[in-house]
Amino acid sequence: MKYLLILLMSSLYLTGCTSKSPESNKTNTDMPNISETTINNVVKTLKEDADKSSYDRLERGVKHAASLWRKSDGTEQDFTAFCKNNFITNPDELYTVFKKAERNVEILYGYFNEITLGLRKPLDEPMGEIKPIDEMFGSYSVGAHLIEDMYRNKIAFYIALNFPYYSLQEKNERGRNWSRKEWAYARLGDLFTSRIPSELISKAGEVSSRSEMYIAEYNIYMGNVIDESGTSLFPDDMVLLSHWNLRDEIKSNYANKTNGLEKQETIYKVMTRIIDQTIPADVINNKDLKWNPETNIVTKNGSEINSTPENSERYAMILNNFRAMSAMDKYTPLNSAIKRAFEGDMEITQPEAEKLFREFLSSKEVKQVAELISKRLGRNLKPWDIWYDGFKARSGIDETKLNKITEKRYPDATAFQNDLPRMLMTLGFSKEKADYIADKIEVDPARGSGHAWGAAMKGEKAHLRTRIPPSGMNYKGYNIAVHEFGHNVEQTISLYDVDYYSMHGVPNTAFTEALAFVFQKKDLMLLGIHNENPQKDALETLDNFWSLVEIMGVSLVDQEMWKWMYNNPDATPEQLKEAVLKISKDTWNKYFAPVFGIKDQTILAIYSHMINSPLYLSNYAFGYLIQFQIEQYLKSSDFATEVERIYSLGRLTPGQWMQEAVHKPISITPVLKNVAKALKTVK
Repeated sequence: MKYLLILLMSSLYLTGCTSKSPESNKTNTDMPNISETTINNVVKTLKEDADKSSYDRLERGVKHAASLWRKSDGTEQDFTAFCKNNFITNPDELYTVFKKAERNVEILYGYFNEITLGLRKPLDEPMGEIKPIDEMFGSYSVGAHLIEDMYRNKIAFYIALNFPYYSLQEKNERGRNWSRKEWAYARLGDLFTSRIPSELISKAGEVSSRSEMYIAEYNIYMGNVIDESGTSLFPDDMVLLSHWNLRDEIKSNYANKTNGLEKQETIYKVMTRIIDQTIPADVINNKDLKWNPETNIVTKNGSEINSTPENSERYAMILNNFRAMSAMDKYTPLNSAIKRAFEGDMEITQPEAEKLFREFLSSKEVKQVAELISKRLGRNLKPWDIWYDGFKARSGIDETKLNKITEKRYPDATAFQNDLPRMLMTLGFSKEKADYIADKIEVDPARGSGHAWGAAMKGEKAHLRTRIPPSGMNYKGYNIAVHEFGHNVEQTISLYDVDYYSMHGVPNTAFTEALAFVFQKKDLMLLGIHNENPQKDALETLDNFWSLVEIMGVSLVDQEMWKWMYNNPDATPEQLKEAVLKISKDTWNKYFAPVFGIKDQTILAIYSHMINSPLYLSNYAFGYLIQFQIEQYLKSSDFATEVERIYSLGRLTPGQWMQEAVHKPISITPVLKNVAKALKTVK
């Protein structure tokens, strides 16, 4: 996913901005100034001309608008007059105003999205060396002042008054009985829930952009990674991005019976050096130096050179994100970045997520599947076996063979673009629908590992970006591209086929990850490689389960890290590094050491999302859960028809979406039950 866009759009869609600079705090012009007495008087007066059916909306609207009103917006008398002049009592007029607001919001968000996409293009696509001016434009938050301006011209108050905000709890309770129009009204009300200074939104965008670039250029030249004899196990031209490509290279070597284990061990050592920051800074994204990760010695032209460890740059990036995001806390009722990420963006509380993850990781099935993996490998488990890939259909296929297929079929982005309709038809979409969807997706080469960037306005295209070497798209790039293609299909359906613009999208990014995972698992089928294994379903269940085990552990580390930063807001990067090392070891020792028989491992802290996608990882865990439930449902349904139906439901709350989509709540129970069955089948 495109994480900077998520940050930008979340800040626009769920918050507002004050109309003053930080200096205005000295004059208290950013403080609420509407008394309870004034609120009660306004409500009483408006009720005189309103029908009883609008009383609840009236009371909520007045109270919510009052909570957003500041001294800079006017006096209490001004507020009273505004409410009397602008509250809409007639339902038909309310709907007319709603449609006008939707149209204009789509125009604003749509074009801001296109501008941001264009400005970031030199950062996201391989367009030559990145210059400081590219980074400056790429980090520019074009929509930072949008909501600020809407408060100034009173649009924000007009919408807040007539389309009041409902909390997550209220949406969950009331939403069961809401019509589609009532849901759309509530989502329009989500536009204005609080007022965050535009300066803070801009700062967060800048910090996020720097984090993105830090990760996008964190390449390891594997041909230069050597052992004590000076030889490398990897091709000279292999360049792996941390952590995605490093992880995927570990996965690909389960099929390598010659030196796969040795390669995995080398990559694992590279990862631990990245986590504890003992990796020499000079070897990052550098093709001119040789490096032995075991001894940590760096050489050039055969001679050892002095090299400085990266120290704590990784953790400085995390702290920068924390400080930029926590600076917003006092301006929003969801008064922490953790709450905004979970209750605001995911619409699932953090305690609920944590409880679910810990319950899952404590299940007996974790140990049972681990024992099966150990038997299949013929050895004791190693820490990197959290990424065991032997349950996948491709696990027995040498990746070099897959590379030859994908490189020949997709020499460039255009070739992949032209193949999108065929892939959709292979999945069961009609030619008309396949062309309809594919026409709204544009494939671009990626500077980083790849991502999907959705359109925010009808008439614009979603973008699919994947890394394509000069030799053509290798299998890793293809696998990622199919994942991102799933995102694009969701983004297209949930924009173009949803009845109200304010409902476009999905409940949270876990739901788009779910479809991306479903697509990704069909990558071999889309290449014409069919799995005739009678254990196919059981193997897929075990694969999904083991992915959940890994990502839930990673997500718990991410959550605990953010809790720690809130308890230690003045921490140094070095202190954060030590804390993350301890958190990762503690999480490992509680849930993984009893299964792996190895203690004090830090591998759960390797994910790059911790730097460039704050508090995002839990979306993957929910994505796997939702994916499993959706897949089980789709097995007895028409795939394409149901994908179109469920992803046109739009942005309901997660629980409501699942009930309408697959008629069941989000739960770990279906996965655990199916794992128990699969274990009886797979040997």
